[in-house]
Amino acid sequence: MIPWPRGWRRPPLPITTAVIALLLLGPAAALFRLPRPQAEGLDQLMDTASLLQSFAASPQRPTPPLWLERMGKPLADRLWKQQRRPWWQFWGPHADGAPYLALPAASLPPLPPGAPLPAGAVRVGDLVVFSPDPLSRQLLLDRLRPGKRPSRGLQRRCLRLIQQEQAVYWSPSALGVIVGPLAPLLQPYQAGCLSLALQNQGLGWQGEAAAVDGVLAAPEAAPAPVVTEAFEPLADDQLLEIRGGSLDPLLQGLLARQLIRDPLARRYGISADRLTLLRDAPFRLRLRPRTSGPFQASLELQLIAPRGRAPWLPLLAGVSKALKEQGLKEGAEPVAAAKPVPGAEPSATPPEAKEPPSSSAKPAARASAAPPVDGATWRRDDGVVVGGWRWIPGTGKEAQLLLFLGPVPPSLPPIPQGAGERPPAGELLLRVRPRALDALGLLPMEMPALVRRADQLATRARPLAGVQGPSQPISRLTGALQVPR
Repeated sequence: MIPWPRGWRRPPLPITTAVIALLLLGPAAALFRLPRPQAEGLDQLMDTASLLQSFAASPQRPTPPLWLERMGKPLADRLWKQQRRPWWQFWGPHADGAPYLALPAASLPPLPPGAPLPAGAVRVGDLVVFSPDPLSRQLLLDRLRPGKRPSRGLQRRCLRLIQQEQAVYWSPSALGVIVGPLAPLLQPYQAGCLSLALQNQGLGWQGEAAAVDGVLAAPEAAPAPVVTEAFEPLADDQLLEIRGGSLDPLLQGLLARQLIRDPLARRYGISADRLTLLRDAPFRLRLRPRTSGPFQASLELQLIAPRGRAPWLPLLAGVSKALKEQGLKEGAEPVAAAKPVPGAEPSATPPEAKEPPSSSAKPAARASAAPPVDGATWRRDDGVVVGGWRWIPGTGKEAQLLLFLGPVPPSLPPIPQGAGERPPAGELLLRVRPRALDALGLLPMEMPALVRRADQLATRARPLAGVQGPSQPISRLTGALQVPR
């Protein structure tokens, strides 16, 4: 026990108690007098909506069908002509029901005290929401949290966006409905928002997205500047192309599932350390149409192997062994002479293929060594090639590997490795021809009709500098959709 200083007197117990009570009860009283700020109506809707779209007022146009369905023609026509503020439509938590309609409460004519709202309407903060049916109205009321605190991080920035511009906000449940089985590949973009703008031949967008664990933890940031980006159209001999600084953004969702990790390790010998090779590799993935043969399309995945060929050989051997056990036949491709690439050092024989110097090495042992293999193909019993792999020659210091499904592809150029040519880790560029994919039945049925009709779609995702969640970065998205006239 610390003694009191000499000459000081210990205060009486009632005074000590009063001081402690004042220190504790004073802040509590201030909290009751100054209650914490609560979320506005739109913020509450974002918490319960899977997909939410904002629209600018345009009374010069015909009344939208959604207004007519939710309000009836007389009220809808009258309010639409008077509308001067943004309005919203949104879907409930499952994103597969009928949409709700939300308007600023100030858009409605003044009501006498105690007068009910129009049929089917409910007040949510400073908004009035029209539900598609009584059950949907009750479900909305059950999910609302009137005492919810204002959103923060990316969700707060998305709130500002859909309050001010024509935009869309989505949650993981909406993403699953829109892209169907492709949702696991888009885990870094599970939730986010985009501002939308009509262009000459389609639609442009920009915004932000993140995995769920990065949405609320991201710090506040100044609004990003408007970016106008031109995308080169995808060639007719390709259906899809994805380029990135690493495969990790595409594999996160898949490898997070034990049902996928376990078979990879057990059946193909792809353990966690070998998965790291895949996740860290810069890549270029292409899907090409096939006009003849048993396949509608072929898949090509080019990877950069900065640590050389050696770490990949056990992975390739494990996959080959598993495929042979499944009845496929393997054929080796001989080493091809590497063609030099301008600005790259000759690398016809990789370091792993060279025999290390040894004074005790015997000529007989060297003669019996297996020759280096440049690739392999896997065939069915009828001789049809169903896939394979090949080292790409002439790639300089960093080896490049091509994995393919379908027939053997032609010689492909290496992925550029010059300054500014390789995307940084976390960046992805997607270019796709949706209408061509849809014609082959290769586009998920859940895709919106506007996307299915598009000739070209391109989008780029870049990590937003200085804004990051606990484990996932916030990505800046830009893109464009070209629709035929």
